Amino acid sequence: MTIAEDKKITEADRNADSFEHYDPIKQAVHLRPKNKDNIHERFESTDPPKKWEVSKNKRVAAILKDRRLQFLLILPNQIVFWVVIVLGIAGTADPMLNFGTTITWFLWFCLVFVMMAVIGRAWCSMCPFGGFAEWLQRRTFWQRTQKTLGLGKKFPEPLARWGFLLSVVSFLILTWIEEFFNIAGPGSPWETSYMVIGIVTAAVAFFLVFERRTFCRYICPLSALIGSVGAMGSVAGFRTKDRDVCMDCKTKDCMRGSEEGFGCPWYTWPGSADSNLSCGLCSECYKACPSDNVGLFLQPPLTSVIAPKRRRADIALSVLLLWGLVIYQQVNATNVFASLDNWLTNKTGIHYPNPIDYVGVIVIVALITGALILAAGFAFGKKNLDSYKESQPVLATPQKSLLSKHPKALAFLLPISYGLIPVVGADYLARQLPKFFQHVLSLIPAVGAWFGHGSAKSSFYTKAILGVPQIVAVQIAVIGIGTLASLWAMNKIFNRDLKPVSRSSAALRISSFAIILACGVGASVLYFIMHAAN
Repeated sequence: MTIAEDKKITEADRNADSFEHYDPIKQAVHLRPKNKDNIHERFESTDPPKKWEVSKNKRVAAILKDRRLQFLLILPNQIVFWVVIVLGIAGTADPMLNFGTTITWFLWFCLVFVMMAVIGRAWCSMCPFGGFAEWLQRRTFWQRTQKTLGLGKKFPEPLARWGFLLSVVSFLILTWIEEFFNIAGPGSPWETSYMVIGIVTAAVAFFLVFERRTFCRYICPLSALIGSVGAMGSVAGFRTKDRDVCMDCKTKDCMRGSEEGFGCPWYTWPGSADSNLSCGLCSECYKACPSDNVGLFLQPPLTSVIAPKRRRADIALSVLLLWGLVIYQQVNATNVFASLDNWLTNKTGIHYPNPIDYVGVIVIVALITGALILAAGFAFGKKNLDSYKESQPVLATPQKSLLSKHPKALAFLLPISYGLIPVVGADYLARQLPKFFQHVLSLIPAVGAWFGHGSAKSSFYTKAILGVPQIVAVQIAVIGIGTLASLWAMNKIFNRDLKPVSRSSAALRISSFAIILACGVGASVLYFIMHAAN
C-alpha cells in the first residue's frame, strides 16, 4: 500500500484496531489543541532571518530533495570506521602506525568539536553509527520504504523526561572506560576497534527495539555534548518558513512521513523548533512537507545560546556535568591528582581512573559551579517571583520536568548555565589540541603502512606541528575566545532574562560575569600547569 492510498482510509478505519498495520510510521506527535497565543512573539527572537534560508537556492534545494543525500554523507565515514575496526584488529600493533588509532584520536575527535562549534549537529548528519543502524532499521540505504525492521517501540516517557542527562551519563561511562583502558592514549589498536564495535552494537540494538532515532536523541554519548555545544553553531537547521502554515497543517507529514520523506527521526517538529538543539540535519522534514514550508536556515553564531525563551533544565544540568568532566580531564594531568589517585588505588585496589575520584571531581565541580550560580541569584534576585513566572516564558518547563517545582532556582540556573556553553565548548576543543598538534602527522606513515612503506623511521612518525609552548598558547587563546563569547552571550541573556528578576541588577550582572571569568581563568591556569599533556 502506498502512502497516497493510505490517506484514503476512512475515519472508521483509523479508529479500528487494524489501522496500525497500515500506518506507514507510528504517530510521533501527541495531538493536542492548537495554541496560537503569543506564538509570533515567542519565536521572534529565535526565528532565523528569511534572507538566511540557503534552501532558496535552486541547486541547494535540488541536493536537499535528493533521497541519496544523507547516504552519500554517511558512506565515506562508514567506510573509514569499518577500516578502523578491521585495522585495529588485524593491523600493526603500533598505535602510532595504525590508521585506526591515528585517525580516530588525532584527527576525528578534534574535527567533531570544530564542527560542533561552527555548524551544530553536522556530525549527526554523517554519523556512521546511527547511519548503519538506520539502514538496517529502514531496510534500505536511501529509498522511502513503508515497512521498517524492528519492534518500533516508543521510548519510555519516564526516561525521556530526563532528556540530555541520559546522554551525559552515557558519555561519562564511555569516557571512564576509555580512561580505564587508556584507549585514546592511544593504547592498543584492538581496544579502539572494540570500543567502536561496542558503540555500533548499542546503536543497532536501540534502533531495532525503539522507533526512529531514539538512540541518537537520548542515549548516544555525544548527543548532549553536540546539542549543547552545537548551540554556538551558525546553522539553525530545518525550520518552518511560516509558523501559521505549520499550525494549520492537518497531516503533519514532516512528523508522520509522506511519499517523499520519512517523519522526523529526531521527533523535532519544525513548527515549534526554537534552536538547533535536536535537528540532525537529515532533511527528511524538508522532503516530506507538502506545503514547501520547511527550509534550511543559517543563523548568527551563538543564536541558539541566546535566543530561546524557553530554556531546558536538562540542558542546564548537562552543561554543568560536562563542565565537571572536562575539568576532571585537566585536573587528572596534575601531580596533585596523581597522588590522590594513587592513594585511592592502594586503598580500593582499583587502578586509574578510580571511579571515586572520577565521579567525585565531576560532581564537585558541577555542584560548586551550580551553587555559585544559585548563590548569586538568591542574593541579588527578587525574593518573590510568583507574578513573574506567570508571564515570562523563560520559567516555563514541561509538566513534571526536572526542577519544575523550583521556579526561582530555574530563573537563575538556566540562563547562566546557557551562558557558560561557549567557554565549556572551548575547553573541550582545547583539550583535544595536544593530540592534534603533536601527533596528527603520524597519519602519513600510518597510511603508508597499508602499502608497506610506513615505518617508525619516517620523519612524520614523531614530527609535531607545534611545540609544547605554542600548543599551550593556542589552548589558552581558545579558552580566551570562548570566555569572551560567553561574556557576550551572558550580557545578552542577562538583559532579557535576568534583569527583570534582579533586585540589584548591577550586582547580579557582575556576579554572573565573575562566574564565567572564573571558569575561563581556571581552565587557562590548568592548561598552563598541564604543559600540553594529552
